[in-house]
Amino acid sequence: MAAMSDRMTKVAAADRSDFFFFERTDSDLPFYRGVPVGFGPGGWLIVFASVAVAYFVLLVTQQLFTAGAARFLPAVLFTLIPLANLAAIAGRRAPLALFRGLRGWDPVLIIGFFVLNFAVTVVLGLLVSSVVHAVSNPAGAILAGASTADRLFFFAAATVQLLGEEIFTILPFLGFPYFLDRVIGRKAAICVAALGASIIFALIHLPTYQWNVPQALIGLVPVRIILLLPFIITRNIWVSTGVHVMNDWTIFGGTLLQDTIATG
Repeated sequence: MAAMSDRMTKVAAADRSDFFFFERTDSDLPFYRGVPVGFGPGGWLIVFASVAVAYFVLLVTQQLFTAGAARFLPAVLFTLIPLANLAAIAGRRAPLALFRGLRGWDPVLIIGFFVLNFAVTVVLGLLVSSVVHAVSNPAGAILAGASTADRLFFFAAATVQLLGEEIFTILPFLGFPYFLDRVIGRKAAICVAALGASIIFALIHLPTYQWNVPQALIGLVPVRIILLLPFIITRNIWVSTGVHVMNDWTIFGGTLLQDTIATG
C-alpha cells in the first residue's frame, strides 16, 4: 500500500494544476491514468460490462430472495461482481484503490454532504411532483407491511446494496476520463464523466419508478452528482457510501415513521 500511495502522490504532484480547487492534491483519482494500476480500452469495456452484469443479476435475484437474511444475496452479488472482475483484470489489490481509511475531516464531509444531498432530494421531489405524475418508491410499502425482523434485514441489506450502487457508479465514472482525458482535458473529462455516470444511475432506477423517465432524470441526476463529489474530493468510496446510506436510511425511516403514525 505504501508503494501505491507513493506512486499516486507523484502523479498528483505532476498534474496538480489539472485538479479542481476542492480536490485533495496528495493523490489522483485511480485507474484512468494508470495509477495505481492501469488497463487498456478492452479492460475498461470489461469493467463497464461487469457493472451491467451485476445490475441484471440484482434485478433477477431480488425477485427470488425477498425476505429475511436472503435479502443479502442480491446486494452482495451486486457489490462483489464488479470488484471481482476488477481484481481479475488489474490484480487482486486493485479494488483497494477505491477503499481508504477515513481521515481528518472525512466524517464532517459525510455529514455535510448528507445534509446538502437530503435537502436537494426534498426540493427535487417537490419539483418533480409539481411537473409530472410522480411514482412513490415501493420500498415504503415493503417496509410498511414487513415484520420488525424483516425491517432490520431490509435496512442492513440496503446498506450493502448502496455500497454496490457506489461501485456501479464510480467505476464507469473513472472509466470515462480514460477515453476523454487527452481529448478535452482532465477537468472537462471529469465533468462529462460525472454527468454520464449520473444519467446511468438514474436510468437503472427506472423500474423502481415505473419507467417514469422525467422523474428519474430530474430527481436523481443532480442527487447522484452530489453523491460523487465526496469521492472526487477524498478518492474514498467509504465517504460517498456514508452519505448515500445516511440519505436513504433517512428517507426510508421517515416513510416508515409516517406510516406508523398514520396507522396509529
